[in-house]
Amino acid sequence: MSRFIAGRLFESLVVLLVMSFVIYGLIGLMPGDPIDEMIAANPRLTSDDIQRLKALYGLDKPLLERYGNWLAAALQGDFGFSRIHARPATEVLMPRLVNTLILMGAATALALLIALPLGIMAAWKPNSAFDYGVNLFCFAGISVPPFWLALLAIILFSVKLGWLPAGGMATVGDGIAGAGGFTDRLRHMILPVGTLALLTAGGFIRFIRASMIQVLRQDFIRTARAKGVGPARVLFGHALRNAVLPFITVLALSFGSLFSGALITETMFSWLGVGKMIFDSVLGNDFNLALVGLLFATLMTLLGNIIADVAYAWVDPRIADTPERARP
Repeated sequence: MSRFIAGRLFESLVVLLVMSFVIYGLIGLMPGDPIDEMIAANPRLTSDDIQRLKALYGLDKPLLERYGNWLAAALQGDFGFSRIHARPATEVLMPRLVNTLILMGAATALALLIALPLGIMAAWKPNSAFDYGVNLFCFAGISVPPFWLALLAIILFSVKLGWLPAGGMATVGDGIAGAGGFTDRLRHMILPVGTLALLTAGGFIRFIRASMIQVLRQDFIRTARAKGVGPARVLFGHALRNAVLPFITVLALSFGSLFSGALITETMFSWLGVGKMIFDSVLGNDFNLALVGLLFATLMTLLGNIIADVAYAWVDPRIADTPERARP
């Protein structure tokens, strides 16, 4: 098992290296650069000044040479400076990454709390009125665009009802009791977490329902029923344990799509996470910060895949590294 994990880590590093080149190339091909921003801010710059600035920032070199210089610095822990924040890119990223992990973790937990009971009950009673209602909810959750649902939540709960704040992470103003406290932060989390959870729960429910229906049709389930095993034990002790295996892959692969949804949700609700950071850095031509943010998004997806592989063996001990077991 240790060799398998080491191999998966090596493969993930190779993918991360390839993605770093692809992302660096795409950002390098974007129109505009930091020098263009300086020219717009100071029209007195001459062509000689522009050439000196491009040489200073290394923008006069070919793309491959620039990428090689960036990679050599990145391997030493230097990911460049943020032009907008005037700080190292990693110093800007880390607090934003914590905020994104809090948002995604809370949204995933809430989505699972919604999806597991609904998916199990829909599979237990297929083609019933309850099953049709759950499928309708799933269809709506998968089809609704994140920005539309976020706008609807803001209009309903913030503008019309005034129950929850429309955006931000804490109440602004020292004179407001509890500003920035736990309760205040929790109130600001409700709308973005609820929006992201509803968008994610629909897909989770469909996979859980389909996996449970497939397992409930297996021979060992019929054998357990024939032996007089109770419905609850059949459902949770036999069917759910086997049905959760393919769902682990779905849950791990959902990290990437969940992060994409978080990008839109963070922007709509002004949640200071990695998604909003990438959005602001791309608009502000802060290439170093955008590159680091996109690389961390790729890394999170790769880590989700590795966690899924390890979780297989934890859920079902029969799963092991086949080449190691095959050795004499």
